[in-house]
Amino acid sequence: MSSENLPQSPEQQLRKPRVAVVFGGRSSEHAISVVTAGAVLRSIDRTKYDVLPIGITTDGRWALTADEPDRMGIADRRLPSVEELAESTEGDVVLSVDPGNREVVYSEQGSVPKALGEVDVVFPVLHGPYGEDGTLQGLLELSGVPYVGAGVLASAVGQDKEYMKRVFRSYGLPVGPYEVIRPREWRLDPSGARKRIVDFAAEHGWPVFVKPARGGSSMGITKVDALEGLEDAIEEAQRHDPKILVESLLRGREIECGVLEFEDGPRASVPAEIPPVTSHEFYDFEAKYIDAAPGLVPAPLTKEQTAEVQRLAVEAFDAASCEGLVRADFFLTEEGDFVINEINTMPGFTPISMYPRMWQESGVSYPELIDRLIEAALRRPTGLR
Repeated sequence: MSSENLPQSPEQQLRKPRVAVVFGGRSSEHAISVVTAGAVLRSIDRTKYDVLPIGITTDGRWALTADEPDRMGIADRRLPSVEELAESTEGDVVLSVDPGNREVVYSEQGSVPKALGEVDVVFPVLHGPYGEDGTLQGLLELSGVPYVGAGVLASAVGQDKEYMKRVFRSYGLPVGPYEVIRPREWRLDPSGARKRIVDFAAEHGWPVFVKPARGGSSMGITKVDALEGLEDAIEEAQRHDPKILVESLLRGREIECGVLEFEDGPRASVPAEIPPVTSHEFYDFEAKYIDAAPGLVPAPLTKEQTAEVQRLAVEAFDAASCEGLVRADFFLTEEGDFVINEINTMPGFTPISMYPRMWQESGVSYPELIDRLIEAALRRPTGLR
């Protein structure tokens, strides 16, 4: 019997739904996940939900953490970590993989395991591999626990930019030129792999962007203006992912659009524009999170352009079989065409992040946004759907 069909006791019917906010993780985006968790914990409606913060350390240990959002922000350019928030350096939080049992247990060597109660829904605010890529979603499917956001397939597609672009092209969505270098190619024939990148740049022009194929938060991305900078850019991208993506420069404006799942289906927010960042080469990690480069919300677009980018954002959501939420990133080229760059199935969710700001401007406040995502997850069964 699936867990969503299990009979509820009177005690279960009376208590508030328990939300486990899972954050941190093993990826290079660990700190941003912690910042996102702080914002969610600060804004979640405690009169409606019980909350259990669970951090995943950089080495993969699930830890019980303090419910202290004020310790989860970026202070004096210093990034937070789960290790600093964990209540113990040894204790582990364990989620049952029995779909008939949603009990969370805390265990510490030499002590009797302690039951922390049942979890009704997980709000995973992990970014990058080992959390946003379908791995955690698969675990939650096995456990029979509902969760916020995209399922296994959509999470995997949304994380791997190569297959994301392949899916978009198959649905007729406009995608810019790109080249992929896989780990085996680099290992067996590095000179051939370099030649493919150089040939790509010769065809589409310098500069090119070299980035991890399965990363986010603009980490590991380098704008390469000439051949001399290529080696360092490849090395930087491979620090985050052995599979790299090379993209041509699309001259135009950077436009973003949020998609949110409502009871009647996905809807698009007002779009935003990322203006040129004069103090940075492009909209990189520091521009996003450290120097907090401002975006324009709503984007100064015509009515027709706004409708078009909203249509494309919802199409991208559906093409990748997404659920819950997505931020879709586009270029509006000098020729006036929209080209989709990527989607984020768990976009930056801090108060300064573009996704919440776009929905705020669309009439959905940050607390309401969190509430809608949790409600959508509770409506949705685990398993095939």
